[in-house]
Amino acid sequence: MVNKISHLGIAVKDLDAVVKMYEEMLGVKASGFEEVEEQKVKVAFLPVGETRMEFLQSTSPDGPIARYIEKKGEGIQHIAFEVDDLEAELQRLKESGVRLIDETPRKGAGGHQIAFVHPKSTNGILIELCDKGGH
Repeated sequence: MVNKISHLGIAVKDLDAVVKMYEEMLGVKASGFEEVEEQKVKVAFLPVGETRMEFLQSTSPDGPIARYIEKKGEGIQHIAFEVDDLEAELQRLKESGVRLIDETPRKGAGGHQIAFVHPKSTNGILIELCDKGGH
């Protein structure tokens, strides 16, 4: 069961510059920077009410964010939803015929467990599911 939108993932080329711009524009402070080696990405979260903006900069030219920016440019890359039980939700989706990128959870930012639903099952939107309290 989905609880809420956890965050919006936004692909950027220059994490420091974008975070500074949004901090000044929105009057909020980033909750820190983190590198997620498994995903070849450096991230920063900006809190906005009960959700967050997650800015993602690739740490490798062959990383998924670099490839995304090369194809589509900077911008919203995914929407993340918090779920009560990530493994049960993945099983439910799989049984209902939803195409998954991840059939089992993997490590995301902050050490939280995440999994992605394939955009071909969601009208072109990359959906991330994250464990309760994720990010």
